[in-house]
Amino acid sequence: MQARLGNGGRRASQGGFTLVEMAVVLVIIGVILGAVMIGRDVQRNAEYTRIKQKFVDQWVVAYNTYGQRLGAPIGDNQSAPRLMVNGFNFDGNGDSLSGGDMSNVSEPDAICRENKPARMVRDMQTGDEFNLRNLMLKAGVTLPPGRGQGMEDRYVYLDTNGNPQEIQICFQWNKPGTPSGSGNVMVITGLTPDLARALDQAVDGKPDAQNGAFRQEGVVRATGTEFDPGVQWAGNNTQGFTDTGTADTVDTEATDADQVLTMVAHLKMNQ
Repeated sequence: MQARLGNGGRRASQGGFTLVEMAVVLVIIGVILGAVMIGRDVQRNAEYTRIKQKFVDQWVVAYNTYGQRLGAPIGDNQSAPRLMVNGFNFDGNGDSLSGGDMSNVSEPDAICRENKPARMVRDMQTGDEFNLRNLMLKAGVTLPPGRGQGMEDRYVYLDTNGNPQEIQICFQWNKPGTPSGSGNVMVITGLTPDLARALDQAVDGKPDAQNGAFRQEGVVRATGTEFDPGVQWAGNNTQGFTDTGTADTVDTEATDADQVLTMVAHLKMNQ
């Protein structure tokens, strides 16, 4: 049986795609989708690196510059320094630095720019003379750009759901025995779980919520687990903004349109 010939004696073409052609199309679509997903991850990782280098690290430089110029941490008494952030307002509950038990004292309030950040435990020191921006400018310290003029203590980024989140920094002194580390620390609020772990990895080489120079505020190692490898950051990116945050719990009710949970970290200062 001979095949029918079309006009001009040519074999009539068959309509539709062959299985091979369909397979090639599906492979191309898969490659494109994979590239898009990888591109998003690469872009997000680049943003996390930028947050550390252009914001957090620059605030560390500003803090250290202040201490070098004035001989005391920010908010401390320059003529009689206690070497603690906001040491000017430290009373020690009657205990002296030389003879008292520092683990029992009340810590001075944190130094922030204007408003206390969300989820930060410590209260902030009020008064324009203890405004973080004013103190830095009076010392002639150049501030990181942050969000812009007057909002140098803040940085805005997009979380994994594409919603804007705002980082804010303050400084405070933690008494001995504080789980997030004793001494002068930078308080960093507004960190999504993956950003917090990325910063911890960059600072300490390991994401551990209660070890190293970068720790989660309020996380305490469970009793009897002092020999465990570490403590996970209490939260993950499936959890919504109003969740309390647990490392292993997946929030099945949260959607990819919700604002992601944020946490607070303490970064240990060198002085």
